[in-house]
Amino acid sequence: MKSLFFYDYPVGALGITEEAGAITGVFFGRDKTFPDAVIAETPVIKKAADQLAEYFDGRRRSFDLPMTLRGTDFQLAVWKALLTIPLGETRCYQDIAAQIGRPKALRAVGMANNRNPIVIIIPCHRVIGKDGGLTGYGGGLPVKQYLLDLEKTVKA
Repeated sequence: MKSLFFYDYPVGALGITEEAGAITGVFFGRDKTFPDAVIAETPVIKKAADQLAEYFDGRRRSFDLPMTLRGTDFQLAVWKALLTIPLGETRCYQDIAAQIGRPKALRAVGMANNRNPIVIIIPCHRVIGKDGGLTGYGGGLPVKQYLLDLEKTVKA
């Protein structure tokens, strides 16, 4: 059974889902519904919430959580590549495409980035345009900028 719980952070409300002892989602807002989920703060959800709180307080540089990712092989490759971007650094879509061995798949990388089910923990906010400009983000560009600025401070 899937569990869901919501928390408030400096970027607004985040929902966290867990299934079978692993995080399956972190998403912005409180409006997403899961007909198969119960509202419950499980130990794994609480651990994720605590680690996110430490991240926002500048005390956590990486996450140590069990995660279950569901997606196509291509999406999984992109999401795993995102996990390799160090805190305080960014990559462009072209970098990610090259890293996964699909150098011409820039748009597909963008779509996989957009479908990232576990925001912040899988750091899709660290992907920017080739020119260094911010590109779309599910939490909005101000939130993306906030996260990048926060990570520069933590890294220092």
